Amino acid sequence: MLYDPAAFEPLTDDEWDEARVRDAIAAIVADADAAFDLAALWPAHEWDGWQAPLPMKNLYVGAAGVVWALDDLRRLGFAETTLDLPGVALDALERWRAEPDYVAGEELPEPPESGLLTGETGILLVACRLGRPLEDDLRRRIRANLANAAEDLMWGTPGTLVAAVAMGWDDLARESADALASRRDADGLWTQRLWGASFQGIGTVHGLAGNVRALLQVDDPRNEVLRSESAAAVERAATREDGLANWSSEGKLQWCAGAPGVVSTARDYLDEELLLAGAELVWRAGPPGVEKGHGICHGTSGNGFALLAAFDRTQDELWLDRARRFAAHALAQAARMPGRYSLFTGGVGTVLFAAAALGADARYPVLEANRRVR
Repeated sequence: MLYDPAAFEPLTDDEWDEARVRDAIAAIVADADAAFDLAALWPAHEWDGWQAPLPMKNLYVGAAGVVWALDDLRRLGFAETTLDLPGVALDALERWRAEPDYVAGEELPEPPESGLLTGETGILLVACRLGRPLEDDLRRRIRANLANAAEDLMWGTPGTLVAAVAMGWDDLARESADALASRRDADGLWTQRLWGASFQGIGTVHGLAGNVRALLQVDDPRNEVLRSESAAAVERAATREDGLANWSSEGKLQWCAGAPGVVSTARDYLDEELLLAGAELVWRAGPPGVEKGHGICHGTSGNGFALLAAFDRTQDELWLDRARRFAAHALAQAARMPGRYSLFTGGVGTVLFAAAALGADARYPVLEANRRVR
């Protein structure tokens, strides 16, 4: 079975309405402003803050991610926050340095501080984008991560490569890309060493698709070969059934693991028929249900980026219409499940997807940081 149908819910019949979407974006930004507390930052959802010291500060499910989203929405021209975003970013950094929000007992790759999504690097990146003079600190974190054995976006060199690209630091981006490319296995994959285990992944957060997306943002003669070899590796790893495709041995169908992320991040080099087989599976499955929610990591919005990717590749308006249906559903889910304040699992990430659907922009937040400004 390609996925578990019980984990998904029927798609809403609500039609796409740009004015209503813009109002929903503004409402979620206003709610994030109202929920902020100087002493506690933002409240953490049970899943986001599980066995971690609160408040959450990191880019993935903490304050830095909320700040990233609010700043991105401002840059894109969708909504203005009332918060002092540079001040909040610096506060999150200072709190993280005093007490990192790692999960208790988790075996961390070295150096954990350099992780983009869960370490200090992501918080520093947000602060630097907002004008805080912390470039030297961020450079040190990126350079310290050149040999990280995690080989993934969350902890490893791919994540710090993304940070270097976002800052426009060609020297560090190339140095990071060279290090990452040198460790690619003969079969075109990478061996991740995480949580006391070694494995080869295909997906975005812990696998080939995310690593290649990071590498392709650095202009390099090897990119043509990287595209073709990666397309072949992804094709070999596909599980196909009745014209549909997925890339998860566990039947996961979400951006961080499975077809949505592969379609999203490999949209410009994957065989088109295979890409559309993955996108069609996302559409037929429908939106993830309450357990996964509406966010951009493993929820409706993340899956919706695959539909935007199919439009980006084919320019067929059918896929844009489908992506916008997913965005409308995700916003409705966010209204039903309020009070989750994080970039990857919460409402601010969902409205970034809604904004992407409005602009027909398939580029994923953070991973493809230099997004269009309207």
